Amino acid sequence: MASKGREGEHPSVTLFRQYLRIRTVQPEPDYGAAVAFLEERARQLGLGCQKVEVVPGHVVTVLTWPGTNPTLSSILLNSHTDVVPVFKEHWSHDPFEGFKDADGYIYGRGAQDMKCVSIQYLEAVRRLKVEGHHFPRTIHMTFVPDEEVGGHQGMELFVKRPEFQALRAGFALDEGLASPTDAFTVFYSERSPWWLRVTSTGKPGHGSRFIEDTAAEKLHKVINSILAFREKEKQRLQSNQLKPGAVTSVNLTMLEGGVAYNVVPATMSACFDFRIAPDVDLKAFEEQLQSWCQAAGEGVTFEFVQKWTETQVTSTDDSDPWWAAFSGVFKDMKLALELEICPASTDGRYIRAAGVPALGFSPMNHTPVLLHDHDERLHEAVFLRGVDIYTQLLSALASVPALPSES
Repeated sequence: MASKGREGEHPSVTLFRQYLRIRTVQPEPDYGAAVAFLEERARQLGLGCQKVEVVPGHVVTVLTWPGTNPTLSSILLNSHTDVVPVFKEHWSHDPFEGFKDADGYIYGRGAQDMKCVSIQYLEAVRRLKVEGHHFPRTIHMTFVPDEEVGGHQGMELFVKRPEFQALRAGFALDEGLASPTDAFTVFYSERSPWWLRVTSTGKPGHGSRFIEDTAAEKLHKVINSILAFREKEKQRLQSNQLKPGAVTSVNLTMLEGGVAYNVVPATMSACFDFRIAPDVDLKAFEEQLQSWCQAAGEGVTFEFVQKWTETQVTSTDDSDPWWAAFSGVFKDMKLALELEICPASTDGRYIRAAGVPALGFSPMNHTPVLLHDHDERLHEAVFLRGVDIYTQLLSALASVPALPSES
C-alpha cells in the first residue's frame, strides 16, 4: 500500500520521502529542484543560505547556523545531492515515489546513499533550534553535486574556493555506510582510487599465423601479474579476517583492442580499478606497476585516468577532542562503534586533503547495505533514530571547547 500523505506519519519521515522524489539521478540530475528544496528548508529553519556555483549548473548549497563564538572553527556537515542510476524493472516500487510499505520501509534511490543523512542533519538542527539551544561553534551544512561521478565538479572544486575557506571548518562529518549488525560503522580514512589503462603494442598480422611478440601476449603477462597480486590481497583479507578497507583491491574492468577476427592487433589495452590501502607506499606501488609492465616486454606502458595521492587519516585517539566528543555521544547512548577504512571513495577525501579532519558516518545499524542496489530502502524507525543520534552529535561537536590553535 502506498502511504503518501499517510496520517500520523512523523514530519521528518514525510520530508525525507519528499526529498527522495526529487530526481537528482545521474547522468542528468535535476539539481535545480534540489537547490530550491534546500532554500525552502533554510527559510523555514531561519538559516543562512549561500549558493556557490563551482561550474555552470553545479551548485553547492551551504546552510548555516551561526555559533555564539565566531572566533572558533566550525562544524561541517556534508552530504551529496546526486544519486546513481536505477534499473526500474528490478524495483518493487517506483524508485522516485518515496514509497513506504506497511512495515515502515521507505524505498527510493538515495534512501541510504545519502538523502537520509541530508534530512537527518536538517531535522536535528530543527529540533535543537526549537528547543532553544545555542552553541559556541557555527554549524555549516553543505549539499554538493556530482559525488556519484567522482566529485570532480562538486567538492573537489569547492574545497579550492575562497567560499570553502571562509567556512573555517575545524571538523567534518560525511557519509558512511549501513551496518547489518548492532554496531554503527565509522570511517576515519579511505582507500586511494587509481584507475589506469595498460597499453601493449606488438607485431600485427594475419590471424592464421603464429606471430611472435604480439600485443595480446604481452598484455596477458601484465594481466596475470596484476591478478596474482589481487589473489594475494584477497587471501590476506580472508586469512587475517581484515576489513576490506585494510587491503588493496584491484579489478580488471575493461579490455580494448582488435579490428577483425582474422587480424592480429598491433595494440591492445586493459583497464584496472585499484583501491589502495592508506598504509601502502604509493611511490613503491607505482614502481611495482612499472616493473610488471617492463617484465612483459617492450612496448608495454600504463597511464592514469585517476590517481589519488592525498590520503589522510583522521585521528580516533581518545586524546583528540573531536574524536572524544564524537565517540562520547555513543558511549552515553550505549551504542557500539566499528572503526573502519572506507573501501570506496567519498567526498570525505577532498575534505581531509583540505586539512579538515572528517569522519564518514551514516546512522544505519541493523540495516542491510543496499546503496546502489535494487530496492534501496531504509526503515523509518532507523531513520528517526538517526535524527536522535545527530541531535546529540551536533550538541557535542558544536560545544567542543577552544582548541590550543584557536586560543
